[in-house]
Amino acid sequence: MKKIILGIVIFLFLAGAYCAWSIFGPIVKEPPGKYLYIKTGATYLDVKREILKSNILGGTFFFDKIAAQVKYPQNVKAGRYEIKEGSSVINLLRMLKSGGQSPVRLVINKLRTKEDFAGKVGKNFECDSTQVMQFLTSNDSLHQFDLDTNIVMTAVIPNTYLFPWNSDFKKLFRRLKTEEEKFWTAERKQKAINKNLTTEQVYTMASIVEEETNKPEDKLLIASTYINRLSKGMRLEADPTVKYALRNFGLKRVLHGHLLYESPYNTYRNTGLPPGPICTPSSKTIDAVLDAPATTYIYFVAKPDFGGYSNFASSYAEHLVFAKAYQKALDSLIIAKQQKAATP
Repeated sequence: MKKIILGIVIFLFLAGAYCAWSIFGPIVKEPPGKYLYIKTGATYLDVKREILKSNILGGTFFFDKIAAQVKYPQNVKAGRYEIKEGSSVINLLRMLKSGGQSPVRLVINKLRTKEDFAGKVGKNFECDSTQVMQFLTSNDSLHQFDLDTNIVMTAVIPNTYLFPWNSDFKKLFRRLKTEEEKFWTAERKQKAINKNLTTEQVYTMASIVEEETNKPEDKLLIASTYINRLSKGMRLEADPTVKYALRNFGLKRVLHGHLLYESPYNTYRNTGLPPGPICTPSSKTIDAVLDAPATTYIYFVAKPDFGGYSNFASSYAEHLVFAKAYQKALDSLIIAKQQKAATP
């Protein structure tokens, strides 16, 4: 009799230990990709399927029991949840029930098109790129933000942003617009006024400057040159706008035939700024436009040393001297490359 009682006690002890281990022990496995994604509208069964599919748990018996106790099946919250190796079932359920998801770090650098932006959002968030494009190409959607399909990307200031994975794109965009409004301080707005430009025009000009150079010193002077051309009613004749019009961003040399391409973005054919930006310029480039010095420069061309800097000129005659020097250096470079390629 004593052996039977002892056996029962041992069994109960082991069963209790097993239950405790299954609930409070470090049995959770980190899934591939580190995160558990619960889509909007997902049910408790959907969550369980994803947990098993991702091998976060080997089974859901104890998960079901605890979930029922804390009423999680009635309170499923969508989101991206970081699953840590060695966590417990109880801690997993606490996180899921509280909606303690991990935000997505959206890093926006230079993006050239709406499609690029939509693709980046679609890759990182629950909303897909098609939904994003529908929003960005609808004046009805953008009207409430005082934007249209031409200038919509001026609301996107390159930076790092944190958003919930299941953010509705409209909410995500509203946050970007709020940050853009913060960026345009009274000081920056006044600088734009002093340049006879709207904030959207400053952004658009900065997008061209961004594509022209990565040299901080030259950004100031290129911006000054373009401002001078605008004030004189001259065409900007900016090569990056031709590449944007053609949607050929890998184009190495802009030839005469390219300049004839009809597009409102082709500043060789149209006077003034394009109808919208050709990329998302950095805040430093926007400030370079706002802080552009007063010069008499009308022209610029790359220096013949291929160091990434430009020579600036106030007269066409002076510009021709710089342009010929660059062309001569370029021709020599091409010949040297051809000779090297032909050498066995």
